[in-house]
Amino acid sequence: MSHHRSPDIIAAVDLLSIPLIALGLSMDCLAVAIAGSISMQGFSYRQALRTSLSFGVFQFGMLILGWLAGKTLVDVVGRYDHWVAFALLSVVGARMIWEARSSHKDGQKRTNITEGMALITLSVATSIDALAVGLSLAFLKSRIMIAALIVGGVAFLVTGAGFYAGRRIGTWFGRWATAVGGLVLIGIGVRILVTHLV
Repeated sequence: MSHHRSPDIIAAVDLLSIPLIALGLSMDCLAVAIAGSISMQGFSYRQALRTSLSFGVFQFGMLILGWLAGKTLVDVVGRYDHWVAFALLSVVGARMIWEARSSHKDGQKRTNITEGMALITLSVATSIDALAVGLSLAFLKSRIMIAALIVGGVAFLVTGAGFYAGRRIGTWFGRWATAVGGLVLIGIGVRILVTHLV
């Protein structure tokens, strides 16, 4: 009897654990969305939707890539993924801080994380951890498409929530909002690096 019931038990565990895994993976998306919207001090629904979609799609894709890639590739990437995430977040964060300084002098526009290379860079940086999670789900013989849809969907919703939270917070910082957003991004990168090295 236990053999007949074991697939149901595994499915139940997946349904309980995957949303929690998805929330954990999306916390960096939340923090980046808050930081980005703080620095922008105002955004359109289209910009929020575009960023949420990008973060969700990258989380979805990285999870499946980790599931398909196998242990060798994930192990190789795992040696450097935290350094890559740290570097990407630091570059965008430092650029935001630099633009915050110069924009007060010459009226430059604020950094926009919702388009171009900034969006791609942050989408990659916030989704790298999903590679290892995808591999672990392969070992557990989880239903990868369902898992990836849940992870991508949660990242989409959490990113959208981060944008609206950041808009409220951004008004507190006034003209220093862009620099604060940049510092938050660098802080996220440092946290990722320390978490992997310690």
